[in-house]
Amino acid sequence: MSEFRDRVKIIIFGTDTTAGKLFDVVLIITIILSIIVVLLDSVTEYHLKNKDIFYIAEWIFTIMFTAEYLLRIFCIRRPVSYIFSFFGIIDFLAVIPTYLSLLLPGAEVLTVIRVLRVLRVFRVLKLVQYMGEANLLVKAFVASRRKIFIFLFALMNIVVILGSVMYLVEGQSAGFTSIPRSIYWAIVTLTTVGYGDISPATNLGQAIAAVIMIMGYSIIAVPTGIVTSEINYVLKKTKKRKCIVCGKGGFDEDAKFCSTCGSKLTNKK
Repeated sequence: MSEFRDRVKIIIFGTDTTAGKLFDVVLIITIILSIIVVLLDSVTEYHLKNKDIFYIAEWIFTIMFTAEYLLRIFCIRRPVSYIFSFFGIIDFLAVIPTYLSLLLPGAEVLTVIRVLRVLRVFRVLKLVQYMGEANLLVKAFVASRRKIFIFLFALMNIVVILGSVMYLVEGQSAGFTSIPRSIYWAIVTLTTVGYGDISPATNLGQAIAAVIMIMGYSIIAVPTGIVTSEINYVLKKTKKRKCIVCGKGGFDEDAKFCSTCGSKLTNKK
């Protein structure tokens, strides 16, 4: 039984084998098709014409995703680590609305069921776990969260100062009716969005706006550099052995179990 469980785990969680790659491809296609069904079913015209087809397709997808969810629980050494993980919760939310529709029959609750069906779009998040590059980006963002927080904090100080200055320079006649509204203008200008609902009228205000626009281009490069450096660090760290269940890397060759989820380490990279 343990050998069979390990084989199932390699197929479902791993991507190094032919069976694992085929499983991921089939699952990704299924997720995309299910999302298309959800989107089309939300259009009233399509829903009225193809209600039965959408209903059957939804149950087919739900059964497939339920089987996948149960298999993931079955093949993990510590099922709780998957059930309460981010993707475990996403997988659960992706299938539960269809089953709730059976428990809540009747015309008086159709509106509630319709709202619950929107939770099925969480399946799109299931795509992320099948992309190694996405996991790499997540790790890089987590590693750089403090630096990014300091950067955003400094950015908020800048827009507060600039917004306050523009409130004093332009005044209410140019649309800068309050400091919060002036800060809103500073954020829009600094991010180079430029809605145009508020614009400076004086020469000094326009000069300040030009400086803010130039600053916007240079500020974009700061978080990019922070995340890029962390990506390089994560790449070097994950060259060692890693867990195919949770994706944690850096394990030595003599490690047998993952320190995060407790799964058995079956691959060498």
